Amino acid sequence: MSRAETGARVIVLGALSAIAEATARLHAAEGARFILAGRDETRLGQVAADLEARGAASCLCRSLDLAAAADSYAAFDEMVEALGGVDYVYLFYGLLGDQDAAERDLAAARDIVRVNFSSAAEWCLAAARRLQAQGSGVLLVASSVAGDRGRQSKPLYGAAKSGLTVLVQGLAHRLAPSGARAVAVKIGFVDTPMTAGSAKGGPLWVTPEQIAPKLRRFADGKRPVVYAPWFWRWIMLVIRLVPAPIFHRTKL
Repeated sequence: MSRAETGARVIVLGALSAIAEATARLHAAEGARFILAGRDETRLGQVAADLEARGAASCLCRSLDLAAAADSYAAFDEMVEALGGVDYVYLFYGLLGDQDAAERDLAAARDIVRVNFSSAAEWCLAAARRLQAQGSGVLLVASSVAGDRGRQSKPLYGAAKSGLTVLVQGLAHRLAPSGARAVAVKIGFVDTPMTAGSAKGGPLWVTPEQIAPKLRRFADGKRPVVYAPWFWRWIMLVIRLVPAPIFHRTKL
């Protein structure tokens, strides 16, 4: 069989995120076949060319606003049919948003919830439906440590990511008997364009290239909820255990 016939079939929702690109490159080196979905058609073409240069057997692009898709089920089904099935589904898109703006303008608040939870939930449901039907494959969703405890700086973003994590955990429970899987990865601080407005530096910050191998490994693992990097599990455990009277004195 040719490489195009044997490579894993990978759908990347939010393929233009820095973490998505770094993770896709690892699959490309294994000869994967891709469908890349994102808003910028030109950039998608550039990413596709890069992946093919790195060993990808093929790359198809779907230019669409994932957060505003009219019918996620139909769009996802089309992607699966174009690949002849799917082995890996990655969901990487998100919106950090401006909490101050969201409190002044409800449209901004709705955007944070719509992008990070409502629309993402639709794509997760669409993916889980197909994976369950074929009895194989994995859905990996980029969530955030921000969902572990509500903080004054990003309560909407944290709430949306918390809900997304619980949704994926529930889907993992449903998929388990079928042989398919779902995993939510609670990611910590990563130096990407999305975090451009944050003060960076120090041992808690990592690059997309550092986080990608962990995501690739988690995609083949068995745990439904994981932290990346690993030390965030213990950091967030401490934060969750801080009593409210003490926590409310902080500026987190």
